[in-house]
Amino acid sequence: MRAAAALTAFTNALAVALFGLVPGFDAGDAATVVAIFGLLFIAGSLMRVVPAWRAKRIKLSDVSYLVGLLAVFVIQLIVGLGLDRHSGNKGDLQMICVLVIVCCLIGIARSWELVGGPNIGMGHELFQLFRRRRGSQGPGADDAEGR
Repeated sequence: MRAAAALTAFTNALAVALFGLVPGFDAGDAATVVAIFGLLFIAGSLMRVVPAWRAKRIKLSDVSYLVGLLAVFVIQLIVGLGLDRHSGNKGDLQMICVLVIVCCLIGIARSWELVGGPNIGMGHELFQLFRRRRGSQGPGADDAEGR
């Protein structure tokens, strides 16, 4: 499912971006259609995940990426429909561009997880920084500097 989520995120970003480049083609149309397919993917994924969650085979936090994708697709659908109604709306177009970037980042994060890359979160990094600073200020730190 994680591979499918990564592929869906990348496909969403690629389809919206490429159709947006076609002269005379409205990016709102592409965003709307791709968002609908994305929401169908989320619905299908939830139908498979919910029984596994109820059986306690997976934790709810393990599928948090589905919540992120759901938010992206709902916003994309709303903004895409808005851009369909008012094709000159720069705010809606800008939001679609931001959502394309977010989809790329979600796809990268899922792909990193799939290849077994280390979990590098902000909390983890701050904890490591605090631990290093704390270690350098511990007893004997002055002796190590030759004072």
